[in-house]
Amino acid sequence: MSLPNWTITENDVKSGNPHMASAPRLVAEWEPQTGVLLVWPHAKTDWRPLLDQAEPVYVNLTAAVTRYQRVLICCRDDEHRDHIQSLIRKRAPGNDRIAFAIAPYNDTWIRDYGPLSIERNGAHELLKFAFNGWGNRFDAALDNQVATRLKDQHVFGDIPLSVSDDWVLEGGSIDTDGAGTVLTTASCLTANNRNGSRSRHDISRRLQHTLGARRILWLAHGYLAGDDTDGHIDNLARFCNESTVCHVTCRDAGDEHFTPLQAMAAQLREFRRLDEGRYRLIPLPLPKPIHNAAGRRLPASYANFLVINGAVLVPVFDDPADGAAMEALHTCFPDRDLVPIDTRPLIRQGGGIHCAALQVSAGVPLLGGSTMVR
Repeated sequence: MSLPNWTITENDVKSGNPHMASAPRLVAEWEPQTGVLLVWPHAKTDWRPLLDQAEPVYVNLTAAVTRYQRVLICCRDDEHRDHIQSLIRKRAPGNDRIAFAIAPYNDTWIRDYGPLSIERNGAHELLKFAFNGWGNRFDAALDNQVATRLKDQHVFGDIPLSVSDDWVLEGGSIDTDGAGTVLTTASCLTANNRNGSRSRHDISRRLQHTLGARRILWLAHGYLAGDDTDGHIDNLARFCNESTVCHVTCRDAGDEHFTPLQAMAAQLREFRRLDEGRYRLIPLPLPKPIHNAAGRRLPASYANFLVINGAVLVPVFDDPADGAAMEALHTCFPDRDLVPIDTRPLIRQGGGIHCAALQVSAGVPLLGGSTMVR
């Protein structure tokens, strides 16, 4: 069966094209990491009415990650940093894996505006793309500067940061197998509120040039109600290794998600690896509907997990499906600890664990001031 998506052939790779010889490689999330970036909520963000609920989630995230690796927390100012330290000290006293950096920001979803880790000719680099608040839905002028502000503070040491501010790309909108395949959704990357009228082919070529994508698997189906991102892939389907994809499913024929998620699963079954083999597909359940105070359904998803060194942090919702989701993800990551994180407060703002954190690849320093050791 021919691949229904955009592909660079082996002849392209071996053609001697100078770009192909020095092409970047987007690093997969399950590869070794230096640490994780977090951006902490404060009262001058949209978190204000939920701050007492959101901060304990960030404390739990920090405590969970620092069992395995480093965390750098971006905060508003010195006073905010001291406040965060007082919260964390109760859960992780004297933890020397925590550091801080100060930068202004509009929102806390660092996944979508933070720097992506790539390799080129064995060397590590970081990439920053334009961020426009998920299609100009929200003010993002400060968010769009966070990566460069961190670079200016030497958070990443001497690792180069390349800035591509002439086109919009959110980290949660793409996933990779680490071998040149990128999984994404047409509903997001080709949306006019991101990059105007650029075609799928134009965007594919741009992904090739900046991320070393040899192949783009475009999902044309699947969505979650209440999603403000136009269908980020990290809420729908994720690579777990080069041959395994987990994906959200719905078994209730009366649920609005049933038909689009069935169509998404059918398309995933059509996808082929570069060697033409089928992907191993692992279904994830949907939790029961969660609604906000106005009655709007929120995009709760077990696919919004975070892979770190030695563990997977799994969003849970105090739902009967939590156990089934943990079991499914255990089959995807049998050699990693599974750590459940109650993310119901995060979903109140439309996000989850993966949205709130961004991994930094091993080989990239993650430096900062004011560690917990004083």
